Amino acid sequence: MKIYVDADACPVVSIVEQVSEKYKIEVILLCDTNHVLNSDYSEVKIIGAGADAVDFALINLCNKNDIVVTQDYGVAAMALGKGAYAIHQSGKWYTDENIDQLLMERHLGKKARRASRKNHLKGPKKRTEEDDVKFCQSFEKLIKSILV
Repeated sequence: MKIYVDADACPVVSIVEQVSEKYKIEVILLCDTNHVLNSDYSEVKIIGAGADAVDFALINLCNKNDIVVTQDYGVAAMALGKGAYAIHQSGKWYTDENIDQLLMERHLGKKARRASRKNHLKGPKKRTEEDDVKFCQSFEKLIKSILV
């Protein structure tokens, strides 16, 4: 098992590394040339800039029973299709049971934004320590469920 992180602007990289080190699991951080990262624990793969370049590289690398950390529903869907596990930075697990609904909600939201011609929407709320604790607990639970 390996853990792949869609690391461009990912707020949980340090939590992923901390928990993964505890279980001695290899972590690969993927980022584009605009978000270069350094890590003492993880392997960092810098992927050329380009629309979805990091996403496709991540999916090409991951395999069955790997874990993918991403906030991108499309990446999560492709990871699930390869037999990998996927988790959102909120701690929500992507599953075969919920991914279709999440993709549909994303599609409808995009459609609504296009129809209203609003190009600038408020971003996500500021991340809290509680969000980090929730992610950490959920991520560790996912790892334990796979290792059993």
